[in-house]
Amino acid sequence: MKAEGAHIRSIALPFRAAWTVGRHVLSRAARLALDIALPTLCVSCREPVDGEGVCAACWAKLSFIERPYCPRLGIPFVYDPGPDMLSMEAIASPPAYHRARAAVRYDDVARTLVHALKYQDRTDLAPAMGRWMARAGGELLSDADMLVPVPLHWRRAWRRRYNQSGALAHIIARRSGVKVRGEVLRRVRATEQQIGLSRAQRATNVQGAFQVSPDRQAEVQGRRIVLIDDVLTSGATLDACARALLRAKAAQVDVLVFARVVESR
Repeated sequence: MKAEGAHIRSIALPFRAAWTVGRHVLSRAARLALDIALPTLCVSCREPVDGEGVCAACWAKLSFIERPYCPRLGIPFVYDPGPDMLSMEAIASPPAYHRARAAVRYDDVARTLVHALKYQDRTDLAPAMGRWMARAGGELLSDADMLVPVPLHWRRAWRRRYNQSGALAHIIARRSGVKVRGEVLRRVRATEQQIGLSRAQRATNVQGAFQVSPDRQAEVQGRRIVLIDDVLTSGATLDACARALLRAKAAQVDVLVFARVVESR
């Protein structure tokens, strides 16, 4: 009986291997046919593009943030003021988080990318955006213990079906080797959209909205955490998240975003 079973399995194995190969070939053929029928368009200018959603012309318009910048907030300087010089924002109103870094300025092309990822189900943009973030946040990631994406309230997550910050965090995790801990932080109170609110209203809107899960406090205690989000505007949301993590005894909280608003001088 055992010999008969072994004989049947030996016959089935080649068919199973052939089926696996055939399914892979058919899948690739289907993707190729779809690419030919529906070529990828640049998310910004809608021109056909061979790649990950941004054509060369729009890529050139992205304003990547490079040194010199404020070592605390990552705000770019017009000129190099010297080592360890803080920006006026960092001196006047230091946030709860230790450092912040962003890949690009929040300009027209960056805004289009963020909105497409967040509201138009363009999850195909996350790999490129996440890679740029990993590059910008190298010094934060080098000594981080975990990545924590800014959470959505469960009702908003149900409507949107995915968390764009979580999608970016998983790309960064693959690039950096730092694990994502998306279950650590919860949004316990639904908040208004921050768009159109003043800086003070934004801070009030998110006050007390975040909490470390009681059963996850031991994971946070003494850890160096990097918060992941798509955009840093006033910093109110990220500051509220950082305060919740620090109340749970996190050793340090840094912030890494795709884009940040840079006020013109």
